[in-house]
Amino acid sequence: MSNDTEPAPRSALVDEIASQIRARIMSGEIAIGAQLRQAELANELGVSRTPIREALRQLQTSGLIEVVPNRGAVVRVPVPWEVREAYQVRAQLEGFATELAVKRISDAEIATLREANETMREATVHPPALQPGEEPPTTTANDVFHTTIHQASGNQRLARTINEINETFPRNVSWLVLRDDQRHREQNVREHERILEAIVAGDGERARREMVEHVVGAGEHLARWYERRSATVFVG
Repeated sequence: MSNDTEPAPRSALVDEIASQIRARIMSGEIAIGAQLRQAELANELGVSRTPIREALRQLQTSGLIEVVPNRGAVVRVPVPWEVREAYQVRAQLEGFATELAVKRISDAEIATLREANETMREATVHPPALQPGEEPPTTTANDVFHTTIHQASGNQRLARTINEINETFPRNVSWLVLRDDQRHREQNVREHERILEAIVAGDGERARREMVEHVVGAGEHLARWYERRSATVFVG
């Protein structure tokens, strides 16, 4: 009888470990290109190496990590064409979500969009001094801006699909792309403003077009960052 119930807890444990490792990768706590040592992870998480090994296999299957000769499991560096393809798809989905949101968005949600973009504007003018591993306010504000529109679309499947694409790439990288590019940071805020203006005006077609252009542009910046990063991440 007990043998019938053992696989479920093991599977749940592996899923939980994989989720914890994924969260650390997505936040940037574990950097792209970083080596994932089973013994260290097992010690940190207080488990044996067996579920760690299974969790890493799960993350490898999802494409978040890869096994590199002489290095073992490392956080995978996406290749630029993957980034561009993902963002092309995301752009069309977010554009559709934005068009739907125009018909459904509330005054409270519009206020949330304004507040999020104002936070990003302030961080652009006065970049915050961050501690190592600290998440910048722009990351959260950008997430709020986009997810508010996704939720306002009223289509939960659409929102989940967009989120699945977003989780393909570590979220802290967007800040790294913006951090040293003042002009890009300012452009990002202006593009949000145009999207918001179209939403407030009730112009679904324009709102969709502005969002598509915004996301495609963000994908191009990200792809170029990965191009530069992939040339150096495994050096040494």
